[in-house]
Amino acid sequence: MPPVLNVHGIKSCDVCRKARKWLDQAGIDYAWNDLRAAAPDRTTLQRWLDAVGAERLVNRRSATWRGLDVQRRPALDSPELFDTLLEHPTLIKRPLFERAGEVRVGFDDDLRNWLEPA
Repeated sequence: MPPVLNVHGIKSCDVCRKARKWLDQAGIDYAWNDLRAAAPDRTTLQRWLDAVGAERLVNRRSATWRGLDVQRRPALDSPELFDTLLEHPTLIKRPLFERAGEVRVGFDDDLRNWLEPA
């Protein structure tokens, strides 16, 4: 049976490494998806935006965001944001967790509580 938890991130991201280490130590089965190796498709990206919103999903403190020309930085409520995220998946905050139709972004105590087996 495949894991019920999908984790999306970047291999070199410190928070992603910390989250994966915690998942491994907690014995939680998960599937890892590197955003650089396999960017989300349009349907997946739309699902994530619908679930958490652009404010939560877009990492405006990332090196990728800072590296974009100011004119290429779309407003969070603009139609251009979607295509920018598809073109630059490293703009997605990470790690991103999917389980049973729920999407969570980041790694903190609330997320640990959500992930821990009952």
